[in-house]
Amino acid sequence: MDSLTQLTLGAAVGEAVLGKKVGNRAMLWGAIGGTVPDLDVFSNMATDEISALAFHRAITHSFVFAGIAPLILGAVVYRLYKREDTAKAMGLTVLGLFALVGLGSLNMPIPPGEVAKTAGTVTLAIVFFPLLVWGIRALRGRPAYEAASQREWVKLFFWAIFTHPLLDACTTYGTQLFQPFWDYRAAFNNISVVDPLYTLPFLLLVLAALIVGRNRQRLRTGLNIAGLVVSSLYLLFTFYNKYHVNQVFRSSLEREKIVYHRFMTTPTILNNLLWQGLAEGDSAYYHGMYSILDSEPKVKSFTVIPKNHDLLPAPPHSRDLEVLKWFSDGYFSIIPRDSGRLQYNDLRFGSLNQSPKDSADFVFQYLLEEDETGKLRARQSRGNARDPGDALGDLWDRMMGK
Repeated sequence: MDSLTQLTLGAAVGEAVLGKKVGNRAMLWGAIGGTVPDLDVFSNMATDEISALAFHRAITHSFVFAGIAPLILGAVVYRLYKREDTAKAMGLTVLGLFALVGLGSLNMPIPPGEVAKTAGTVTLAIVFFPLLVWGIRALRGRPAYEAASQREWVKLFFWAIFTHPLLDACTTYGTQLFQPFWDYRAAFNNISVVDPLYTLPFLLLVLAALIVGRNRQRLRTGLNIAGLVVSSLYLLFTFYNKYHVNQVFRSSLEREKIVYHRFMTTPTILNNLLWQGLAEGDSAYYHGMYSILDSEPKVKSFTVIPKNHDLLPAPPHSRDLEVLKWFSDGYFSIIPRDSGRLQYNDLRFGSLNQSPKDSADFVFQYLLEEDETGKLRARQSRGNARDPGDALGDLWDRMMGK
């Protein structure tokens, strides 16, 4: 999910694990731990956009990373506060994270020469926070602080990092939980990547716990636990909501006598009321919208989206195209563009206008064109830019069942 949500979850987990012992430091390092997996976005600085697309939510979002990285980060933070062999610990941290990220990325569709560069960039992004705290403490001449053991710091980082990919797996983007052994993208599609009803109550309760302070520990703990409980209950509601929506889409497809092989549903941005569904047939996809507040539990109409997969060149395909097909889980359409170019549309993310009618409507689209060697290369393209006010107004009306 979005960075603010993951930061909030990490802070709440940090407080729950170690707040009574180290106070606000628990929230600080929990928030940092909850942010660490998403620092893989710095791969954009080290490699091409298709490699970065494959790298995001890969090794840093895996169970392997959640098992090993906390051992490294817990050890360095413990020594940072203990002021014991800190420089040596920092050096070992850099080496350990570089090896973890680098070795965990060897099977990724990234040019071999760029794996080390990508791992190095992400490693530096991760160690920035410990280095910053170390520098601040050194400048201020802070004394040693040993309120928590190394094991307890490891525990904090484990829960802060481990919960991050689990929450991300609830979104449409998908999360490679089993890297480096399997590139399967777990995606439950039950919550939007940005959902204010999940984040805002959670954030307000965690901030209230922070403001209360350690002098009222029972209230502080209660507010933090309330944030975790409220957000978890909402997440459970989204799973139930998805089950209901799936039933509606399945019955609507049967009513329209649409023959399909598989279908998926996912909530639209910023809410869990309005959902889109996508069913795959032999030569086309069928796209429909349904709001929980619609007057009847059915999809009013389906838009037919031709696959046009036959427009792609015969295999073997280029690496860029194979990555895009893998990333979209096969839910994609092709549209011919000018100068012999092709437009690749990842249909899982829907359209900018709630119904994909032309090439400019798709949220996730890539232009495919041949390079000088004859291989297809992909670059992300932007859809039709709508006025934000109009787009939000249309979204709100449709959410309300209009």
